[in-house]
Amino acid sequence: MKCGKILVIDDDSEDMVIIREAMEMINADNIMLFAENGETALQLLDTRFSAEHIVPCLIVLDLNMPKMNGTQTLENLKADDRFRNIPVIIYSTSINPFEKAKCVSLGAHAYITKPVSLKESLETAKVFLDFCSAD
Repeated sequence: MKCGKILVIDDDSEDMVIIREAMEMINADNIMLFAENGETALQLLDTRFSAEHIVPCLIVLDLNMPKMNGTQTLENLKADDRFRNIPVIIYSTSINPFEKAKCVSLGAHAYITKPVSLKESLETAKVFLDFCSAD
């Protein structure tokens, strides 16, 4: 399978706009795809990505979402042979060290607290892009 876009899974439309604008500012908004919860993301991965034989180069995953939260989504991703090797960055407002440790133990590659300023948003966008470009 080829490596494709960055899949952002987040139910907060404001957070999605912020990261989209930050990616746009570094000329990388064209590689973003969005899903509003884990259930929708897994369906998208199962249909679109599998049909096109492309996997995301990175999954950016919020924790607090309806239907299927980030931890459940992460567990599902890591249990599926097709998606287990896709790097996942947890992208959350939570600074709970136990939550962070749990996500890392489940296979998350990194845990980033959502930015609060434009400068932090741009730095985060660059991390996403660099992480994806490292493949």
